Amino acid sequence: MQDALDTAAGFVWGPWLLIPVLLLTGLYLTIVLKALQFHKLGYALWLALIKRKEAGAEGDISHYQALTVALAATIGVGNIAGVATAIFAGGPGALFWMWITGLVGMATKYSEAFLGVKFRRVDAKGEQSGGPQFYLSEGIRGPLGQVLAIFFAIAAAIAAFGIGNMVQSNTVSASIEEEFGVATWVTGLVLTVGAGIVILGGIRWIGRFAALFVPFMAIAYIIGATWVIVVNIDALPSAIAMVFTDAFTGTAAGGGFAGATVMMVIRFGVARGIFSNESGLGTGGIAAAAARTSNPVRQALVSMTQTFLDTLVVVSFTGLSIIVTGAWMSGEDGAVLTRLAFEEGLPGEWGGIIVTLAVAFFAFSTLLGWAYYGERNMDRLFGRVAVTPYRVVFVLVIFVGAVQELEVVWTFSDIMNGLMALPNLIGLLIMSGMIVRETRAFFAEPNWREIVAKDQTL
Repeated sequence: MQDALDTAAGFVWGPWLLIPVLLLTGLYLTIVLKALQFHKLGYALWLALIKRKEAGAEGDISHYQALTVALAATIGVGNIAGVATAIFAGGPGALFWMWITGLVGMATKYSEAFLGVKFRRVDAKGEQSGGPQFYLSEGIRGPLGQVLAIFFAIAAAIAAFGIGNMVQSNTVSASIEEEFGVATWVTGLVLTVGAGIVILGGIRWIGRFAALFVPFMAIAYIIGATWVIVVNIDALPSAIAMVFTDAFTGTAAGGGFAGATVMMVIRFGVARGIFSNESGLGTGGIAAAAARTSNPVRQALVSMTQTFLDTLVVVSFTGLSIIVTGAWMSGEDGAVLTRLAFEEGLPGEWGGIIVTLAVAFFAFSTLLGWAYYGERNMDRLFGRVAVTPYRVVFVLVIFVGAVQELEVVWTFSDIMNGLMALPNLIGLLIMSGMIVRETRAFFAEPNWREIVAKDQTL
């Protein structure tokens, strides 16, 4: 079974299917939206972090809470173990391709969020529900849209139990057992109870918790990574140069590093970048749909900053920490490699402690975000009646993941994530004309300046 799953995952996430499709879709959307993610980033960050909400608009949570829910789901194990794996397999140049993936992925995330808000609907309990499971069928008329939407909903509801649940709890329990000697069942129980309290409270509880928790955990991790980089500041210029040169030349073998071709650098950089920020998977549209907003463009701009903060900020700090310390040549992989880099730069045992706690906090937040993604797709498939049972099962599976070996689950999760992305990307390309038209209308003169002026006085 493992061999069959490995073959399937290698094809889905290989150089001939999802990697080029995801990258080229992001590049295409960047072009047709006239590089909106660059010249509107300042306004988007202002909406997300300063203004934060729209008074009187429809929705369940604020702009800022919708952003932090999406960040909760994406700032996870991928930012620690995923970055390390990319550099382990592809060398320092892989970080460059993670950056490229993030930059074009901002346009993809914008488009997903725009459609998520535009085609959202109110469920039986009065909560907003949206995402590819709705906008694919509503925006693409006929059997094709229906098939794409149902296909996405099934894949997402299943994928949530893998990459958004068992993989996270297993990584946390294993890391805490290694660092502190705590039994995996104890960690699993704590995670299950803690996540259960928040998840069973629904999107409003998840939104409030994420708004407080996500900034704290991200800032604490970045401070630790900054310390590592500052201690090794003399190596920073050469590290940055290596990121750019090795991206196009490959990386020669050195230390415990086996070497990498240019194709390996691109493949692992793009794959791990997408794994980290989820641009193209469609999940950004699910979180955005819950936001209180009067215009899809506003929340799309806010959601776009999630990819920027995840990949261009958090991923960069992890990658540069690994490179400046020379840990990337150790032969270690995954979270162990990131931990080694932090141990090289921080005094005493602080390196291992910070990385272990970061894994725990990041993974816990991912559990919350993916629980919401999964329940929204169950609502699409079976109606609101399926939401509470799904939440209960999701919470119980957290404990199962914490105490079991999960090699098969890891691989299966990769495949299901890929099957989420395919219908979503097809839909984004088909509906790109609508996204461009309505985005241009929002930013048309003089409306654009009037909207900004009104925003800044509220």
